[in-house]
Amino acid sequence: MSGIFSLPVSAIVILLVAVDQAVKIFVAQTMRLGESIPVWAGVFHITYIENPGAAFGMFANQRWAFILAGVVVIAALCVMYRRISNLQGFARWGTALLMGGAVGNLIDRVRLGSVIDFFDFRIWPVFNIADIGICVGVACLIYALLQDEEKEQE
Repeated sequence: MSGIFSLPVSAIVILLVAVDQAVKIFVAQTMRLGESIPVWAGVFHITYIENPGAAFGMFANQRWAFILAGVVVIAALCVMYRRISNLQGFARWGTALLMGGAVGNLIDRVRLGSVIDFFDFRIWPVFNIADIGICVGVACLIYALLQDEEKEQE
């Protein structure tokens, strides 16, 4: 693989964190908390909320638990960086996206005590770019693990 698919893990993490934080700052500076701007009325809105919990607002106001969990995940990935940097394909991207998403949301939790969310599809809880990184990263890692398992069985 070449081009964007061969980016170093650290570059992917930095890019995701930079885009995530830039968009969150833009939303927080240009919108009022709770404001919702329809992009496609009734289907997709940009809605500025601050989520003090985990996914779907679960475990609200457990700031220090979320900060600790984020630090543990990031530290584990940093300790394993040498091994991670040698990964290829979906495992490489999954790890980088997971770490970038964890860092992006950790910055919010430390800075604000909550996470800025803004993508609002009305049938799903409001989320952000870091959340996308985490979800896509986990999906990539699961896919990579399934591929490895399939290769071992052959």
